[in-house]
Amino acid sequence: MTRTDALDRLPVRTAVPALRRALDERGVAVLCAPPGTGKTTLVPLVLAGLVGGGAPRRVLVAEPRRIAARAAARRMAWLLGEGPGGRVGFTVRGERVAGRETVVEVVTTGVLLQRLQRDQELAGVDTVIIDECHERHLDADTVAAFLLDVRAAIRPDLRLVAASATTDAEGWARLLGDAPVVTAQGVSHPVDVVWAPPPAPVRPPHGMRVDPALLSHVASVVRRALTERAGDVLCFLPGVGEIARVAGQLAGTGAEVLQVHGRASAAVQDAVLAGSSGGRRVVLATSVAESSLTVPGVRTVVDSGLAREPRTDHARGLGALTTVRASRATGRQRAGRAGREAPGAVYRCWTEAEDGRLARFPAPEIEVADLTAFALQAACWGDPDATGLALLDAPPAGAMGAAREVLSAVGAVDAAGRVTERGVRMSRIGLHPRLARALLDGTAEVGARRAAEVVALLSEEPPREYGDDLAGAWRGARRGGDGYAARWRQEVRRLASAVQVAGRDQRSHTGEDGTAGSGGGGGTDDAVAGLVAALAFPERVARARGDGTFLMVSGTGAELRDGSRLLAAPWLAVAVADRPAHAASARVRLAAVIDEDTARLAAGHLLAADEEVRWADGDVVSRAVERLGAVELSVRALRRPEPALVRGALLDGLRREGLGLLRWTRDTRQLRARLAFLHRVRGAPWPEVSDDALLTRTEEWLEPELSRARNRGDLARVDAGQALRRLLPWATGEAARLDELAPERIEVPSGSRIRVEYGDEQPVLAVKLQELFGLQETPRVAGVPVLVHLLSPAGRPAAVTADLASFWREGYRAVRAELRGRYPKHPWPEDPTAAPATRFTSARFERR
Repeated sequence: MTRTDALDRLPVRTAVPALRRALDERGVAVLCAPPGTGKTTLVPLVLAGLVGGGAPRRVLVAEPRRIAARAAARRMAWLLGEGPGGRVGFTVRGERVAGRETVVEVVTTGVLLQRLQRDQELAGVDTVIIDECHERHLDADTVAAFLLDVRAAIRPDLRLVAASATTDAEGWARLLGDAPVVTAQGVSHPVDVVWAPPPAPVRPPHGMRVDPALLSHVASVVRRALTERAGDVLCFLPGVGEIARVAGQLAGTGAEVLQVHGRASAAVQDAVLAGSSGGRRVVLATSVAESSLTVPGVRTVVDSGLAREPRTDHARGLGALTTVRASRATGRQRAGRAGREAPGAVYRCWTEAEDGRLARFPAPEIEVADLTAFALQAACWGDPDATGLALLDAPPAGAMGAAREVLSAVGAVDAAGRVTERGVRMSRIGLHPRLARALLDGTAEVGARRAAEVVALLSEEPPREYGDDLAGAWRGARRGGDGYAARWRQEVRRLASAVQVAGRDQRSHTGEDGTAGSGGGGGTDDAVAGLVAALAFPERVARARGDGTFLMVSGTGAELRDGSRLLAAPWLAVAVADRPAHAASARVRLAAVIDEDTARLAAGHLLAADEEVRWADGDVVSRAVERLGAVELSVRALRRPEPALVRGALLDGLRREGLGLLRWTRDTRQLRARLAFLHRVRGAPWPEVSDDALLTRTEEWLEPELSRARNRGDLARVDAGQALRRLLPWATGEAARLDELAPERIEVPSGSRIRVEYGDEQPVLAVKLQELFGLQETPRVAGVPVLVHLLSPAGRPAAVTADLASFWREGYRAVRAELRGRYPKHPWPEDPTAAPATRFTSARFERR
């Protein structure tokens, strides 16, 4: 019997007429309804005609999580006075509770994607509700884009509702084609906000790490809430590990402590949703409890302020969840759990000032996640670049490029990015493409059952207590009696069935005989686990470096925890790893031992044999290298390396270590300085001879020598001066004026030819003062007066001038007075402009 009284108490009923009108007139709508109003339970029943009258329609409700899909279906069935599987059913990965009479079916967005790929028309479905669209999960965004395509092309009658408690209503309305926005007003139970920051500063979250001091503080706030408030307490934490830690600190509170997360058993989830049997409860939950679930009896929420989001290092093929500060929208959603049934309170473990600096909404998953599965879905849909899909946020180009590389490597798409038959089979298995490849190819090597067992371990990472050895975790799951082992066995059955179906599809398409999974299935657990993991993550195949660390073929270093039995392995297939910010190496959390043959088989597309000629350790190194990605498998010396490669290595050496590798005499350095001076003061056609300029023009001045050189020693014998002269402007005839414009030496009145130094901004002529007697004007080169360094008879600087005439008038007397007594044997005439120049002493000067 329908529970009419419960249905009548749901506030969303006041918005139902407007929603119906919007769908009748436009076929699309955005429904905004606060938590607890009944948007997830009443609206589907009304649109299906099961309550409130109206024509019967089949309704699909898409939820982001399995726990939410099950709970929503059970709640709707209860409201109709029946159990799930009748008029209301649900389908999640590996579990279907629905039948011929089912009118409202709740599915996960992943299940709906699979259905759309098989049946784009969604035959028999009248309305699709995408629930909790504010969470911006990638599957939900993709489902919306595909459904809009279906409406535009083949099913204009298909009705579509985007429903959420807190969302960018305007953005979704635009995406759905200026859809009407229908807002439901909830029965507003006030929720008091209590700011409860830690008493002392705590370290911010880093990767998966959360400061234990913060978790201890969260536990103390839960204890405080139990003391200050009535009813049950719902505490939000980022992950399973944090939940377990806080649970351990709540012993002795007198309350029943329940742990809710995606890995929790169905029995635990049912117990949480069933409500208290008498005593008080503390429910420790991840984000699965933020939406679509009403936890009966909750009057208080304790919010740690943290959440987990995916992050992907596309360059290294490493993806992981990372801990972040939850957005303000997430905070509002969590707080709303306290006011669903009565006035409540939320204890926020941060300050009010920090709250104002939080992000407004969570980051859309499409901006931060691995897009390989999305790219395969788009390719199967016929839009490999996803440019024609209606998405709130476009996929980042770099992430899509990395995704296409992975799909190409596993044979899911062709060179043009179009999906292959193999790619279609992979998409229908309901796994990430990497795992689908491991299942299909692993089946051929070890049999369907064993491949499915290992892939099931990879699809949901085993608990930490299973250890970091994949083969050991496999054995643990086989004999285990915990919740993880139960879910693992269920997934194994699903995958074994899926690979058999994929095999039949292949035979049907190609006409091949044989049985899927006909591989022999031989080999130890270690060998099988390693092969399947390597097939899934070939770029994470890693070889031991000899010091307890490993190098992945992607080029990333990897480290095991101390005491791991995998430390002695020569090769590893790394299944799970993360790379903390600023860390040089990845941390291996789950891996299997393999050998080189397995590495070659799994990562064969990365195998290359090259002649490598490069500059290393100060000289040319020539080797023939066989490489698996960044890992060198074998090396031998090259006797006759390719000349072009040698030339490239020599140029690299010159760039790294400078032109000093060549032979530079004093005259050569002087020539370079003269050319630099002329380029500065005269410009073209005189060449620039800086290091950068010379290195970019090596083919013009250094080519003959480079073509003959083979190593550093040959470079050291290259006459740089002879090579530099090739850059002189011979074609214009200006080269002949080099000695005229920038002479090496200038003849002074004494008859000496003095070297001009061109290294500074202004040419320098360093000459003994007595050798310039009688010279009235400062010498010039290329029209530029030289800077005269006047030296004492001992060759020490006495004065510096660029205006010799002025010096004779004003500076000479002081210099004469100072040095005359010190050097009495040298001439110091009163009028130097009238005295003959000399490089000799006074005696010889007088004899002259």
